[in-house]
Amino acid sequence: MTVGVTIDTTGSALPVEEVVRQARQARASGLGSLWFGQTFGYDSPTIAAIVGREVPGIHLGTSALPVFGRHPLLVSSQAQTVQAATGGRYHLGLALGTKLFTEGAFGLPFERPVARLREFLTALRSLTETGQADFEGELLTARTPLPASVPGAEPAVPLLVAAMGPQSLRVSGRLADGILPYLAGPRALEQHIVPALTRAAEEAGRPAPRVVAFVPGVVTAEPERVRATAHEALSFYQQIPSYARVIEQSGVAHPVELAAIGDEKTLADTVRRYRDAGATEVVLSGSELGGPDDRLRTWEALGELA
Repeated sequence: MTVGVTIDTTGSALPVEEVVRQARQARASGLGSLWFGQTFGYDSPTIAAIVGREVPGIHLGTSALPVFGRHPLLVSSQAQTVQAATGGRYHLGLALGTKLFTEGAFGLPFERPVARLREFLTALRSLTETGQADFEGELLTARTPLPASVPGAEPAVPLLVAAMGPQSLRVSGRLADGILPYLAGPRALEQHIVPALTRAAEEAGRPAPRVVAFVPGVVTAEPERVRATAHEALSFYQQIPSYARVIEQSGVAHPVELAAIGDEKTLADTVRRYRDAGATEVVLSGSELGGPDDRLRTWEALGELA
């Protein structure tokens, strides 16, 4: 499961049948995992469950559910159901979310996000591992007056966090199984993210955490055209403080500089740099930006690196 890709279902017009068709292509290309984002269209765990039932042998992941507007009891039920439906191939990603969506869309105050993440993970881990919870924190309460386990939801669903800042890395190292950094280049991983995460896990006596690095990339014969499209698509992230910080830590002026856009060698060299910097897995995103032929070429090239 060392290499994977995203299928862009966020804001896209892909019908379920097309998502499944692309998932079959990804599996045939030799990829180990497929990941689905979460905004306001498709429900990411549900589409993962559908794909997992239709396409055997590939791992499915959500990247990532925001903790605001959700409750550990319900997220646990959802994640365990997907785990049972996919035969143990599901990976749940959580995120702090952003002030823009939390307040603008949910109408919830974006207050104490790291504390909420800590309490959410504490309750959720108990639920996914034991089917029980008796947790009362400052921000969340999670108790189980009724059974909260799903038959066949084994092994326990891996819990990953889209963490890149110092505080969220500390919480993730102590309570999660790994992280899902996006637009964090090799320099940011090696110098900032991986050391902080590893230190927190060691202090908590936990195993070495997974670092699932999400990297934009397309193998294409038209790199300039695709780079221009990617430049526009990625500019949004410079407006979000957490991404702006990690982009700066990566030593680039714009996130498109982190994208692997070019030939197969460009992709292979990029994957190697991320692995050398401490990534345990690399997931390529944005491969649809060059069109369907480039997407398939990208997936086949990535599958060769598995």
